[in-house]
Amino acid sequence: MAVYTQLGAEVLAELIGEFDIGELRMAKGIAEGVSNSNWLIETSGKDGGGSRFILTMYEYRIELDDLPFFLSLLDHLAAKGGAVPRTIHDRAGGLYRMIGDKAVALIEFLPGVSVSQPTAAQARSVGGALAQLHLAATDFAGERANGMDLAEWQRLAAECGPEGLSAIDPGLADLVARELPLLAGQWPQDLPRGVIHADLFTDNVLMLGSKVTGLIDFYFACTDLIAYDVAVTHAAWCFDGEGRNFSPALSAALLAGYEAVRPLSQAERAALPVLARGAALRFTMSRAYDWLNTPADALVVRKDPLAFARRLEFYADPANAGLFENA
Repeated sequence: MAVYTQLGAEVLAELIGEFDIGELRMAKGIAEGVSNSNWLIETSGKDGGGSRFILTMYEYRIELDDLPFFLSLLDHLAAKGGAVPRTIHDRAGGLYRMIGDKAVALIEFLPGVSVSQPTAAQARSVGGALAQLHLAATDFAGERANGMDLAEWQRLAAECGPEGLSAIDPGLADLVARELPLLAGQWPQDLPRGVIHADLFTDNVLMLGSKVTGLIDFYFACTDLIAYDVAVTHAAWCFDGEGRNFSPALSAALLAGYEAVRPLSQAERAALPVLARGAALRFTMSRAYDWLNTPADALVVRKDPLAFARRLEFYADPANAGLFENA
């Protein structure tokens, strides 16, 4: 989340008027994240008691044709009792509206906070919530290819170039050059597929204590290997923020929570080491590209690509080859 486009009070008030949610009281830009512009919206509500929502303007990495998939998925999961925000449809029933050439959508605001230093109990709850998401999505009719797959990592590497990667860190270009062909040769093809979140970082999970109250930011959701989503979440949750320290306790709790709801197959578990390396490389590459290309005047905090390069080195270390065998 971020704010790349500024919207004036009159524009926001007119937009909110297209929804049956009362009058606009407050709009505050949200600085976290890198892909879209976002605002916390407060309105008078239908009964005058006040209501909160998240307004998103889609800036890049998201195609307009993909929006029905993302927003309908939220409605589908919410209808199944999932801890996800509903899409707020406008007065005509539309999932989103246009401001100029950019789409905007309004979604439900959910209670809870994102944790920066998760406990094992919280990691277990997140594992269970991820598994519930995967099961609830099995009968979702929509499909979407993963726009951040291995081919995209290769494209981003080419865009950054060895000089750009080396400018971030002297060893980064060599790491990417080593891992890309290895993963291309070893990436599994025959594992169970389904709808995945693909971006379940701690800041995309809302919690009250150890209870998950919201899974948010589904704008990388796609149809892909289900176990890859487990690997992404593992990489996101089981290290400190800089990727220097791995937590065996968080790893064990996350996987146990997941398997209590949806047991991994033997083939999925065997593939997790490669999938985890891929997950770490995916975020290394997207962060490296953003590090080199984020506009200087954007209200956004760039994220350190080395935090995931360090995770990649950890997963690639032969000493950690058995990490997922007995988890």
